[in-house]
Amino acid sequence: MATPHVLILAAGKGTRMKSGRPKVLHPVAGTPMIDYVLEAAAGLGAASRTVVVGHEAAQLQAALAAHADLRFVLQEPQLGTAHAVQQAAPLFAGVKGTLVLLSGDVPLLSVETLRALLTRHEASGAAATILTAVVSNPFGYGRIIRDGDSVAAIVEQRDATEAERAVPEINSGIYAFDLEPLFPALAQIASNNAQKEFYLTDLVGIYRRAGRKVSALVADRAEEILGINSRAELAAMSQRVWQARRAALMAAGVTLEDPATTYVDRGVTIGPDTVIRPGVSLLGRTSIGARVVIHSGVRIVDSQVADDVTVLDHCVVVGSQVAEGASVGPFAHVRPGSELCAGSRIGNFVEVKKTKLGRGSKASHLAYLGDATIGEKVNIGAGTITCNYDGVKKHPTVIEDGVFIGSDSQLVAPVTIGKGAYVAAGSTITDEVPPGALGIARSKQVNKEGWVRLKKALRGTENGK
Repeated sequence: MATPHVLILAAGKGTRMKSGRPKVLHPVAGTPMIDYVLEAAAGLGAASRTVVVGHEAAQLQAALAAHADLRFVLQEPQLGTAHAVQQAAPLFAGVKGTLVLLSGDVPLLSVETLRALLTRHEASGAAATILTAVVSNPFGYGRIIRDGDSVAAIVEQRDATEAERAVPEINSGIYAFDLEPLFPALAQIASNNAQKEFYLTDLVGIYRRAGRKVSALVADRAEEILGINSRAELAAMSQRVWQARRAALMAAGVTLEDPATTYVDRGVTIGPDTVIRPGVSLLGRTSIGARVVIHSGVRIVDSQVADDVTVLDHCVVVGSQVAEGASVGPFAHVRPGSELCAGSRIGNFVEVKKTKLGRGSKASHLAYLGDATIGEKVNIGAGTITCNYDGVKKHPTVIEDGVFIGSDSQLVAPVTIGKGAYVAAGSTITDEVPPGALGIARSKQVNKEGWVRLKKALRGTENGK
């Protein structure tokens, strides 16, 4: 099979989406729909990948900037599919071979189906080969009218006779073209239709009149050609993708207690014997180890969670690492740049940001730990705050091994608490606490004997006036 060139149509506004964002950037199960198409094109080992942009072109190009090999051509104004392909003509001047035409809104299309399309195209010697599908309800789609093993015409729903409307084979808008005759033939397409647009389907008649063959390949799975044109179709497509991922995870040994409320992005990996309870979202480039238990209402994004971790209810973990045997939550927030070491624990209403919590250390409740390096077997009492921000800069707090921080303490950074030291409850620590020392920084308690009796007596006198 020869290496093809790939052209992806992504210029349309997607009017029914009612969005200022290019349609192809709307996420399907957490990933922009065009990314699925680009991945399929890459799987072909394409000689080149070109995207036709139009509506919000700059936004789309910026979103695809990470794909360094992509070429872009602008379709402005958008005057139909044939007009879109024509915009790429300068890039293919003098180029021979095969051009695969894809739509940026067909995320279920597989590389296996594209390879089959190329094989059929090369074997048939056709000028064009159309990917088609046989469906139970073809309403609204262009029908494939065959002449033996060739395609005689593509008839749109509004133009079809009653007999043609009964044809169940439909056009997908995905093609393989012989490059040599393509652009001269496109130049013959007229816009004498109600929309005043140039339709790619008119190529069939042009090729037939020129004695060139148009062939077709019926997709094994009709769902592969499904496009997205509305928010409802976007939601339905996402559910298809999520359902497939859930099935694959359960087949691989992961327990999903309520699959319908579990959302897993395609970049996520999960180890066997992990249990995921209802209402969990695992997003981005996240990895979850084996024998992990993730309780309800948890969201984990771009993070690494090792084996035997427990994440209790309603936690958020973003851009962080959680080592083996650690415990998080409930109601904890692990912000980017944090590392929870093996056997460590953060409990309810604890927030950590850009902090390393050492092996076996714990902050069981009601604490904020930001820009901190915390050693092993440290106890952080309830209500502890690292005061890391002075209004201009962030400053570090260092808490060495074996430290005990009493409840309701404020550690004003930059500050270091030495190995084995204690900080008394209610202290505001602004200077270093040496190793093994007790740091106390609070006002002396004063008891005023009889104060309550005198206050009540004074109040009675005032009320009597």
